[in-house]
Amino acid sequence: MAEDNDDRSTEKPPDKSPRRESDGERLDRNLSELLQELRIALPGVQVLFAFLLAVPFQQNFAEVTEFQKSVYFATLVLTTVSTALFIAPTAFHRMTFRLQQKERLVQLGNRLAISGVACLGLAMTGAVMLVTDVLYGAIATALTSALVFLMFVSFWLLLPLHGRQEAEDKA
Repeated sequence: MAEDNDDRSTEKPPDKSPRRESDGERLDRNLSELLQELRIALPGVQVLFAFLLAVPFQQNFAEVTEFQKSVYFATLVLTTVSTALFIAPTAFHRMTFRLQQKERLVQLGNRLAISGVACLGLAMTGAVMLVTDVLYGAIATALTSALVFLMFVSFWLLLPLHGRQEAEDKA
């Protein structure tokens, strides 16, 4: 049996993955995973954005309180920022295509996606806050908004951080 000169057999990739893959293969996989995650998140933010763009043109929007206008505007801005953050890796990839920037794209895309998820969670909390305030008033708004915010923090921040900590403890 000939000796394998491939350096993959002696070195672990920097991400501590047990996979036997080259740096290029790891980058390709990481980029593919990032793009799949963005494909899942982007439709949700697009639907929210479309809803928010239609709201001011509804007949009763002129009757909203100053608080509701402020929540609406903050939610609209957060949704816009989330959309920009989720689409930014695509723009970066197009602008740097064939310039050997895949590693930078994966690193930047990861940060942008995490920031986009944070903005999306805040925007969705704002949308729930707005609807709840219109339907039920201040007490229900405060309670529901807090619960929705805690849900996003729990599922989108604490759960992943716990999983990350467990994985690091095992390593």
